Amino acid sequence: MRPASCGITPEGWPTIGITALTALVFACLGWPVPAVLALALCWFAFHFFRDPERVVPTAPGLAVSPADGRVIRIERKPDPLTGDERTCISIFMNVFSVHVNRSPVTGVVEQIRYWPGKFVNAAYDKAATDNERCGYLLRGEDGAAWTMVQIAGLIARRIVCRVSEGDALERGQRYGMIRFGSRVDLYLPEGYVPSVNIGEQVFAGQSTLATRN
Repeated sequence: MRPASCGITPEGWPTIGITALTALVFACLGWPVPAVLALALCWFAFHFFRDPERVVPTAPGLAVSPADGRVIRIERKPDPLTGDERTCISIFMNVFSVHVNRSPVTGVVEQIRYWPGKFVNAAYDKAATDNERCGYLLRGEDGAAWTMVQIAGLIARRIVCRVSEGDALERGQRYGMIRFGSRVDLYLPEGYVPSVNIGEQVFAGQSTLATRN
């Protein structure tokens, strides 16, 4: 797993470099309008691929948000990896959100599963079953199973996975990202309850999403 460099994700530097170089070439050729447009794209790339450090809570018995964004659903439904009926918290990321995903708890990645699919709006119900997505089963220190599912959206068409099965993750540690607007579903193990409400804004690795009851 590669850490962020200068507050930017490793995946962002090629895009930033290309747009910056393009702006420089246009400027040297005396083409101000294309240069400004390329510079604007460079700024957008900096903004989109930003990866700020977060203050991760250290109190026991809690899980932090795996994604930046807005809570759009809290519901009971089958876990796609275990098949169990669980409480699922859905977090929608727009194009202006930080798109780096972080582990909700300390544990070991037991399973990773990828599903090819469509690219409908990630806020829709059917996105959880129809869209391209990647699921991670994380076994917490207390033995509880957590499932995180990255769901590609209408604009986001690439899911980035930075971990492998057997990898150990700390609470708040980066494990991947999704590009350009998307969603993450977190399935809670029994014994944990949501500590957020629908419509609430949360931040990956920092906001408490669930607590042990």
